[in-house]
Amino acid sequence: MLRNLIYLLAMFSFLSCKSTLELRTVEKVDVEKYIGNWYEIARLPNRFEKGLECVTATYSLKEKGKIEVINKGYIIGKINEFKTAKGSAWVPDANFPGRLKVSFFWPFAGDYYIIALEENYKYALVGDPSRKYLWVLSRTKKLDDLVFSELLEIAKKNGFEVSNILKINQDCE
Repeated sequence: MLRNLIYLLAMFSFLSCKSTLELRTVEKVDVEKYIGNWYEIARLPNRFEKGLECVTATYSLKEKGKIEVINKGYIIGKINEFKTAKGSAWVPDANFPGRLKVSFFWPFAGDYYIIALEENYKYALVGDPSRKYLWVLSRTKKLDDLVFSELLEIAKKNGFEVSNILKINQDCE
């Protein structure tokens, strides 16, 4: 009985710490290189993108270092019907350029942590410290399977539940 209690306490301790572990981000981000169009290759399920395919994120520079964010996704099964969300992003602490804040509804903002970024900005892995949200982004509609697997391994090592990942259809033409 005591052994079971100790085991349960140890498991509870591990699980409660899992989402509070620091989520490391890339050390450098050149915003000029990061702006532009990104295709969502995969994501963890979330309510605000439910039922969407061919999802893209377009970033552009605004005044005072802010970034305009436009997310667009087509509604599955509906020809030419899509949803868009417009927001803004910023780096709250210059010491951590891979940790951005994104807001679609003022005054609320979410974390946008760039966990991995290819040196030529061809693909990125983005998540949040709670490990609830995760995206695999690419400059192209398709991503090499080996690269995709490597990004999922990085996510897994960082505490994300990658078994729930959804691959996103990018063929809506």
